[in-house]
Amino acid sequence: MNVGTACTAEEDRPWLHLRREPFEHGLLPLPSLMHLDGIDSLRSRLLSHAANHGRQRVETSDIAAALSLPETQAHLVLDTLASVLPDDGIHADPLARAPIDSIDSVGANIDDLIIFLYIQNYRKLVPRPYRDAAAVGEIWPSTSAFDRFLPSLSPLQMRLARRSVPFQAEEEVHQLTWVQKHLPSMLGLLAELTNDEDSETKVVPAEKFEHLGLLFQVHDSSGNIIHLNQAAPFFANSDPDMPAAPVPLYQVLDWMLEHICAASEHTFEKGSTKDNGPLYNTGQDVDITMVDASCTTTGPTGITSNGVSQPNRDWSPESVTYVDAVTRTSVLKGDADVKGTSLKVSNCHDTAIYVLAPFKYASVVGCSDSIIILGPVGKALRVEHCERVQLVVPCARISIANCRECVFYLGVSQQPLILGDNHKLQVAPYNTFYPRLETHLAVAGLNPAVNRWDKILTLGVVDPHDSLSHPAGVADAQAEGATFVHPDRYTSFMVPGLSEEEQDQPLTMSNPFPLPKAYLLAQQQRVPAMENLRQMLKDAPLNESNKRELSNAIHAHFKEWIYASGNVRQLYDIQISDRDVRNMD
Repeated sequence: MNVGTACTAEEDRPWLHLRREPFEHGLLPLPSLMHLDGIDSLRSRLLSHAANHGRQRVETSDIAAALSLPETQAHLVLDTLASVLPDDGIHADPLARAPIDSIDSVGANIDDLIIFLYIQNYRKLVPRPYRDAAAVGEIWPSTSAFDRFLPSLSPLQMRLARRSVPFQAEEEVHQLTWVQKHLPSMLGLLAELTNDEDSETKVVPAEKFEHLGLLFQVHDSSGNIIHLNQAAPFFANSDPDMPAAPVPLYQVLDWMLEHICAASEHTFEKGSTKDNGPLYNTGQDVDITMVDASCTTTGPTGITSNGVSQPNRDWSPESVTYVDAVTRTSVLKGDADVKGTSLKVSNCHDTAIYVLAPFKYASVVGCSDSIIILGPVGKALRVEHCERVQLVVPCARISIANCRECVFYLGVSQQPLILGDNHKLQVAPYNTFYPRLETHLAVAGLNPAVNRWDKILTLGVVDPHDSLSHPAGVADAQAEGATFVHPDRYTSFMVPGLSEEEQDQPLTMSNPFPLPKAYLLAQQQRVPAMENLRQMLKDAPLNESNKRELSNAIHAHFKEWIYASGNVRQLYDIQISDRDVRNMD
């Protein structure tokens, strides 16, 4: 059944909602994974390698041997699978909940790995042309503080002049169409042969069917999440003691296609702009005050809600917090202003963005000339097509692709992954804190004692999933890596205060991520120097008139700097935000 076939939400049946995570955070830029010959035989090779070591699950060494991959890339496959497996409910696979340092010892279920490897054949949606190509030159200025020259168009400008980031609804429909096309093959990988009188029939056992949970999240007619096996009528009463009989593949396929239709219709309605206005930037700069940005959460439907007044956070996995097409302003969001387990920051320019709340997944796409400070990301963070962005974030994993002149201040549990066409990237240890940071780290499952910000893993320039940026036949090469911010240029970043309710948890008063010795010494030397300067000015042998002149000169230079740097807008926005929050109280 095709996308768009009439299926109504009122029908009393479960919906198969396609999970975004395998497509947004699970695609690996390893060309060898896109053209796996004999994926059917791959299962036997994996089983053989695991059996040789007395295991039923596969580890890094098994994946490396079966796929002929280096150990580093094989571990990346296993770790990425762990990051996109669903971890909610009692039926979650152990790998989905394994601590990062235990992922290899826990290993992967072979059926989960087979489906994950099949997904690597997916190709991303070819974006349509940018709505207003002339606006690109205005939004992305061509001056470069790094290069000290004026290029006519940067690589990012040329890329954006041809296309734009696809709408979320467009991406989801494209993903769903691909799954509908390839679902028979994926079911075939899970099926078993059985003799049915005079012919052989492919059947799908209940214990195999449940591994499609990597791709689908099931909702009943009330919107509640239910286990995949319990949603299918032929497996609904199955349990470990009395498993249901295997079901013919064609019957499973027919049922899934019918219910994917419901999910596809639901996905399309969520992304529709017919009744709710445009979802994304129309090519115009959006100048809004901070209170407008910080108190609004926009979902896929374009419907807005006052986040400050929401007593409880909506943790439903399909909910996403969006910060999109914000220009020349400041955005400040806390726990009360966000919903769901995912965050998407996209198409923002010349903006200071603070989203201080924990998430499982996050992406930062198509932003420029901005400072972005995020709360902890417990599963995976993706950064793509950004230019002159400073990003401060604690996360479990981060992948950086096709970015230019960006600086990343990281508290990251796994090796930062750099791939694609990058230029002049810098990395440094995490450099800030805010009152609820340690509480949020605990929610996200991050250990601040572990920070691998400097253990960078660099892959190739070519992304085989993106046919537009890197057409077939283009030779691959190692991507440009990143340099470390020099300790003398490393400074702590101060987050503006949030209006916090009384909290039972102790507040974070300093950066919980230990600094490397060189950076710590540089900071310790900088503080006495500032104190000495302050004391010298205080003790200067000047009369009262000269002291006033000196004080006025310092204030004048500071005022000149804060206007020239653009930071005055942040101060103005924060004052507006604080005033309006007090008025609402």
